[in-house]
Amino acid sequence: MKIIIYQILNRLFANSKNKNQPNGNIEENGCGKMKSISQKALQSIKDLGATHIWYTGILAHATQTDYTAYGIPLCHPAVVKGRAGSPYAINDYYSVDPDLATEVERSMKEFELLVARTHKAGLKVLIDFVPNHVARQYHSTHSAGRGKNFGATDYTEWAFSPQNNFYYIPHTALSGEVCDRDIPQWGRYEEMPAKATGNDCFHAFPSVNDWYETVKLNYGVDYSTGTCHFSPIPDTWYKMKDILCYWREKGVDGFRCDMVEMVPCEFWHWVIPQIKVTFPDTLFIGEVYNPALYRRYLHEGGFDYLYDKVGLYDTLRGVMVGSTPASAITVAWQAVDDIKDHMLYFLENHDEQRIASSFFAGNANSALPALVVAACLQKNPFMLYFGQELGERGMDAEGFSGVDGRTTIFDYWNPSTLARWYNKGKFNEELLTVEECTWREYYKKVLGLCATEATLYAGEFFDLMYANQGGPLMNDHRQYAFLRKYEEELLFIVANFSPDATRIAVQIPAHAFEHWKMNRKEKITAIDLLTGEQAELSFTDEQPTAMELPAHGSRIWKMKIS
Repeated sequence: MKIIIYQILNRLFANSKNKNQPNGNIEENGCGKMKSISQKALQSIKDLGATHIWYTGILAHATQTDYTAYGIPLCHPAVVKGRAGSPYAINDYYSVDPDLATEVERSMKEFELLVARTHKAGLKVLIDFVPNHVARQYHSTHSAGRGKNFGATDYTEWAFSPQNNFYYIPHTALSGEVCDRDIPQWGRYEEMPAKATGNDCFHAFPSVNDWYETVKLNYGVDYSTGTCHFSPIPDTWYKMKDILCYWREKGVDGFRCDMVEMVPCEFWHWVIPQIKVTFPDTLFIGEVYNPALYRRYLHEGGFDYLYDKVGLYDTLRGVMVGSTPASAITVAWQAVDDIKDHMLYFLENHDEQRIASSFFAGNANSALPALVVAACLQKNPFMLYFGQELGERGMDAEGFSGVDGRTTIFDYWNPSTLARWYNKGKFNEELLTVEECTWREYYKKVLGLCATEATLYAGEFFDLMYANQGGPLMNDHRQYAFLRKYEEELLFIVANFSPDATRIAVQIPAHAFEHWKMNRKEKITAIDLLTGEQAELSFTDEQPTAMELPAHGSRIWKMKIS
């Protein structure tokens, strides 16, 4: 079965309030709770075609919300982004974020119950592992018996030591435009000596464009000299291994690992095999953006899958908006052909703009041909961001996040599509528009095929574009065609990125027949798996195969070739 990951930002998912006051606090705007992710909601996600859920924002992170009544230290607002805070400024690796709990003192129990419900629905659980940086005021209140807090034994007089957890700017206070703000009732944020900032900012003056709310973790790399100190094993390595084990023991099935390339590959080479000895089925997905590092983090680091962001995602984005020819998809997959089964495809996530936003395609229909390509191109996993299947636009001015085409990760909010899907505290479609229901059904159809059609989750691939470039019968700028084959079944897939319906003819080259030892047929019966339409198609290299394509539509023709 093909892996289909459904990403949920827990803070926004299943939020029962719909006030949406810009910069609103948790009381005003509400917050999604783990307990509200019901069996019905999980079954709905399962029915969409998902095999895994990535619960984003589970780990306790810095926030401006006051939980001191529960023994959780208050965070200085100067080093928290937004009222809710960034899910990637971790404040306690051993704790569930209190925002997500109905009863804060039972937050871990509520998470364990969520894991159990998710497993009962036949879905596996992924959470974030954030290894490169932590919140500036990191302090675990739940790690008793599992070692000392990060930085507790650091020698702060040294800028670098292999056994320190942080990097320091000795004898220098943290300063700059962020920390120099004098906030009423708080004053300035004080940090002495200053710690290096999470985005490799090794000085005491981070700007608003830096990851100023985080501090960089030390894995034994001295960035001032470029030297590595991995023997003896740095203390940070042991701490991180324990964190992975802890969450695996809680029933988590795998980890989406944040900013993997900012952590030395040697650490991953050391830790992933050890985790898999105890938990063999653990899934590791790495956020890596540098293609030059892909093979190292797969072959040496041990990752199962890596983001294909600067390859297929960027290419499909260009194709959707018309700035890149559809034929460039071929170039994108060829660049990683040797590791294609280990690349994670996606069209949206929490870092990227919504396809339907005014900053991207401006219309959710534009995503439909890209969905067919990304989900059906290869055997590798596909990831879907919550609300994408409803055409969520991400065009709200939530507070810390302005109108930027993204769904905020820093604010308390309730996106309109999700609010209507989760209406009256239940998951149903009665308040969704006809278009939203249509989009969701289309996603359900395509992703469902990935689960039921062996040709999609186990079959071979053949690109048809080299035989269809520059000809009068097919616009290689706006259409993309390929074949998938498994045993005696063949899928003939054509995606139309144009907003106009069109009639095209696709040339199947002689090499395809020779490569797969297929018989040529002047006519072959085919059924379109997207519409149920049956047709007689030409299946020969002597005559192109003609077909009608709807606007932003695709054809997935299934045929027996025995």
